[in-house]
Parts: sequence; structure tokens; C-alpha cells
Amino acid sequence: MKKSALLGLATVLMTAALSVQAAPVKYEFDPEHTYPSFEADHMGGLSVWRGKFNKTSGFVTIDTAKKTGELEAVIDMNSFNSGHEGFNTHAKSADLLDVAKYPTAVYKGRLTDFEDGKPGKVVGHLTLKGVTKPVNLDIENFKCMENPMTKAYTCGADVEGEFDRDAFGVDYAKKFGFNMKTKLKIQVEAIRK
Repeated sequence: MKKSALLGLATVLMTAALSVQAAPVKYEFDPEHTYPSFEADHMGGLSVWRGKFNKTSGFVTIDTAKKTGELEAVIDMNSFNSGHEGFNTHAKSADLLDVAKYPTAVYKGRLTDFEDGKPGKVVGHLTLKGVTKPVNLDIENFKCMENPMTKAYTCGADVEGEFDRDAFGVDYAKKFGFNMKTKLKIQVEAIRK
């Protein structure tokens, strides 16, 4: 009798453990370790402008058993920083990002192409300057672990994609031969909640 009771208890515990592992898990972006950045053409190939956004919030939900997930990132466009004050001011103006009218950009997507429990792509949409267009991202690196400093279970990734900025109404200097192709690179860490 004791043996069957123990087997029954073990079965219940294993089933409970598996159902917990299979449930979607939500992670909130760590704003101190999450920075969308970009690379954009300057003068039709003369050089490359680089910059980042210092304030981003959002979340990612992952269900490794079902190989699904979703994410949402809200970027504070006023936090733009290129390292050059003159360009920062111009980029925030109506010529480019128009942060007074469009204070945030939003990216929403679903995680796909799972392999060994890790997503390989994000299929989603970027809303920039009030325009929403498809922008897909490649996940170059993805890792989850307990952070040895904070003891919080954390996932991190390096994500890349590209888009034509004029498709979002950011076409300043196109008439001067500037290439509209823009590379988006995101360093992100998110903490399990």
C-alpha cells in the first residue's frame, strides 16, 4: 500500500513539474541592459552613423514546450543618443524622428524557429512615426540563466534586422543620395517575473 501511494505521489509531482515547465514564462526587459541601436548611411556611403536609445521597456513571453513566444518593446524616442549633440537634436526634430509628435516606437512580434529550446527569429511589426510595417529580426545569440550577481533568472539576446527608413516616413536626405537601408541591433536582457 505504501509503495503504490508513493508511486502515486511521485506521478502527481512529476506531472505538476512538467506542467509548470510547459507553461509560458514572462520576462520583463531590464532597462539597464536593453539598448536598441541602429546603423544608417551618411552621405551615400561616405560613413555610417550609429546611435542607440537609452530607454526601452517591454516584455517577452516564452513557452519552450510549444516552441512559441511573443514580445513587445516600447522605445522612448527622446532617449536617442548618437554621441553627437548636434545630430541628437536634429534626429529628434520633425526632419527625422519627430519625437514631439511620436514619443515612442513600438515593436511587437512572435518568436519562431526554435531549436534546442531557443528561438531563432522574431516575426513582427515595427511602428515608427505612426507607420506600422513588417520588420523581422534574427536572434544571433540567446541564453537563459540565473544571474550570479542578482540571483534573478534572466534571458539575454542579441537581435538584428533591417528596414528602409523611408517606408516609415523618415526620408530626410534621400534626395542627396543617402541610402535608406537601416540596420537595427538590439542588446536585450529580461528578468523572469
